[in-house]
Amino acid sequence: MSAASTPSQATPVNTADLYDERGDELASVSLQFQSLGGRSHFRGQVRTIRCFQDNALVKSTLATPGNGNVLVVDGGGSLGSALMGDMIAESAVANGWVGVVINGAIRDREAIAQLDLGVKALGSNPRKSAKAGAGEVDVDVDIDGVTIRTGVMIWCDPDGILVER
Repeated sequence: MSAASTPSQATPVNTADLYDERGDELASVSLQFQSLGGRSHFRGQVRTIRCFQDNALVKSTLATPGNGNVLVVDGGGSLGSALMGDMIAESAVANGWVGVVINGAIRDREAIAQLDLGVKALGSNPRKSAKAGAGEVDVDVDIDGVTIRTGVMIWCDPDGILVER
């Protein structure tokens, strides 16, 4: 299903129903992410970042036009520092991103829960991350054995995360 044929964000897509319909065309991330944003169901084309305890690339990417995309951040599963807080999340909303999936931690979770942004993350930590810009943008990332590439579609809801193969 291309982004052009994807229904609008106003029509929630349940991942269980989508998997029943499309099956093995989709990879399911079995790692148990928490739903932390104000939008419970979100989907879009993926942009990726790989970084570790450094959110400079997350901040700069979410400050660009999102065009209804979802940013997937592979933070190596680290809960040692937050890769996104409320100010970066507010920037994402202002720039048209529909969601962020972070294999790591966020902070300001109560403020982020009030935003019209889908957020999946492993948890939260009030500790700030480094800001050196270490990492890579638009590279293949592997989360829980699922390879996620820039440009594929992703669907997220409280049941989980599905990715086009």
